[in-house]
Amino acid sequence: MKTYKNWKFKKTKLNGVFEVTQTEFKDFRGKYIEIYNKEFFTKKKKKINFVQDDISISKKNVLRGIHGDNKTWKLIRCIFGKILLVVVNNNPKASQYLKSQTFIVSDDNRKSILIPPKFGNGHLVLSKMCIFHYKQTTYYNFKSQFTLKWNDKRLKIKWPIKKPILSKRDT
Repeated sequence: MKTYKNWKFKKTKLNGVFEVTQTEFKDFRGKYIEIYNKEFFTKKKKKINFVQDDISISKKNVLRGIHGDNKTWKLIRCIFGKILLVVVNNNPKASQYLKSQTFIVSDDNRKSILIPPKFGNGHLVLSKMCIFHYKQTTYYNFKSQFTLKWNDKRLKIKWPIKKPILSKRDT
């Protein structure tokens, strides 16, 4: 059975970024959601080969800054809770350089966001707690990453908070 037949793969306003939505199976026991299917992603994006999965758990008002690198594709979702996800184009050669888009990603809406290399992402936790999951096509390497300041005026991001909880890296 090819369970990915009900998945939706939708372009966003940022070139190369996609919103991926899966349907859920629901019955008296609860829900079942397929969150990744290699066959589906191979059909849509042949170059993508995920090698690492990561999870972060954060409380309300934590803002995890805008980070990325020049090689990694990421598939992001919120397994539990609700976040405001921001994606920023950080490719100086692109016509959309420093353009951003925001998404509400939650366990209820089942959205995943597929982010290409040269884009950064950051998120603000809107729920009491969230579990944030992402797949990567390269192994994590701090030295190869860029950081964009969450409140950089050039980005024109409208965060719904003035004083988020930040790490040293993101202040």
